[in-house]
Amino acid sequence: MVQQVTEGVSITVETFYQPAQSNPVGSEFLFAYRITIENLSDVPVKLLRRHWYIYDSNGSFREVEGEGVVGQQPIIESGQSYQYVSAANLRSEIGKMYGNYQMENLYNKKLITVAIPEFQLMAPFKLN
Repeated sequence: MVQQVTEGVSITVETFYQPAQSNPVGSEFLFAYRITIENLSDVPVKLLRRHWYIYDSNGSFREVEGEGVVGQQPIIESGQSYQYVSAANLRSEIGKMYGNYQMENLYNKKLITVAIPEFQLMAPFKLN
């Protein structure tokens, strides 16, 4: 699990290899990740956009950008949190991801960029 706080917003990431949805022989590896966004600031924030950088140990790289997360643009009140689960597919058993969320301070309408800390995606059988 990794965590980072930016502009009073804490991002925590947990990852899970999904063996039932993976096919190592076909170079298909699925990883789920749980993101917890906790608003430690004094003002409500709205998550507007996400921007991901996804690296695969086979040398490939891709970016994913878009509105909200899992089809939502949640408003997170001061002292509250929002959690969601999503997934990434890789062509090798090791990779990493990081990125940022664009959020809006709902009091002054200022846009803020909240860092998503880098996290590793690794199939458990590679740990030996």
